[in-house]
Amino acid sequence: MATTRQSPSRDRTRLTRVRLAALVAVLGPGLLAGLSDDDPAGITTYSVLGADYGYQLLWVLLLATLALIVFHSLGARMGVATGQGLIGLVRDRYGVRLGSTALVLLVTANVGTTCAEFAGIAAGFELFGVSRYVSVPLAAALVCALVLRGSFHRVEHLLMALASVFVAYVVAGFVAGPDWGEALRGLVVPTMPLTRDAIVVVTATVGTTLAPWGLSFIQSYAVDKKLTADDLGYERVDVVTGSVLTGVIGFFVVVTCAATLHVAGTSVSDAADAAQALEPLAGRFAATIFGVGLIGAAVLAAAVLPLSTAYSVCEFTGHEGALDDGFRRAPLFYATFLVVATVAAGAVLVPGLPLVPVLVLTQVLNAVLLLPLLVFMYGLSRDPTLMGEQRVSRASGGLYLLTIAFIAVCVGALFVLGLR
Repeated sequence: MATTRQSPSRDRTRLTRVRLAALVAVLGPGLLAGLSDDDPAGITTYSVLGADYGYQLLWVLLLATLALIVFHSLGARMGVATGQGLIGLVRDRYGVRLGSTALVLLVTANVGTTCAEFAGIAAGFELFGVSRYVSVPLAAALVCALVLRGSFHRVEHLLMALASVFVAYVVAGFVAGPDWGEALRGLVVPTMPLTRDAIVVVTATVGTTLAPWGLSFIQSYAVDKKLTADDLGYERVDVVTGSVLTGVIGFFVVVTCAATLHVAGTSVSDAADAAQALEPLAGRFAATIFGVGLIGAAVLAAAVLPLSTAYSVCEFTGHEGALDDGFRRAPLFYATFLVVATVAAGAVLVPGLPLVPVLVLTQVLNAVLLLPLLVFMYGLSRDPTLMGEQRVSRASGGLYLLTIAFIAVCVGALFVLGLR
């Protein structure tokens, strides 16, 4: 009997479909960890960067985005190789004392940054005339219900859909009509005024782009998603895509504010100020979509940040904790999520709380906390007993050390010049 052979073109089409399905199945950790960096704290930092310095400091955002690619890739790789999250590995490899110190610092920064997320929700809705005493409790209830009642894949898909709101910032950038030549120059030609304010905003840019919670989240999430070594190639695509989109969104926020607020000599203290200031300069449409982007970014990060904290607490204490476990099987995981979300939302409702200083200080703390976490990650990645075949080579390790050195220079400059 004659056999029918598939045509080469049909074979290629089928192979492409299989690879695309595999990629879609893996997508999630890199996209969510990267895009959640464009939260109200990040949008505020990028808005100040553009409003105060125009296009001049875009090169800092580029370097921070490259660092994000490097270390988020490493975090996913470590999660796949070890089956453990970052804080659990630090505790096992470096001892309980260092592990507990890392956990306390991470939780402190995470709670402060989660406050900033709910502050962003409050500020975004207030642009449309909705009181924070209505928007914040409703958003907190929505986020908690999403995580407590949804399965892993349902939560992931809803968060990924929510991330689509970031296109608002790209639209705002084109509406503002920036000087693309100057933007390109600022992206590739490093120049910087050696002033206290410039050092602070540069350090905050690094801390908000490559945030400590993101390193912890992407590694734990890769474990929770049950990725294997066979998935690593697709996961690199996920990480690079999420990181590049993070940088692109940050770029458009900077150029929007550079083309309007900087040209007009208008300074801002937060992202809500930027949205309001845009209206007389670029029209109500730009201001509205900037506000919508702020709300969407805040809700996304308000869901992801407590998740990062819950993963880290469970890893350190040795308790089970995953999105599919349910409250009865993982009470500490879900209780941690609820406590972080509730405390952060409640803090935003306290009358007279200085939200902007809290927001700025958390980003500076992020940058400072980055250094020990990155050093821990480097040491763990070079350990053959932990990483096995996924152990980082000496040549690749040099790239990680260069990234650590760049961040150390930023933090060192902050302490030498910025805190005088």
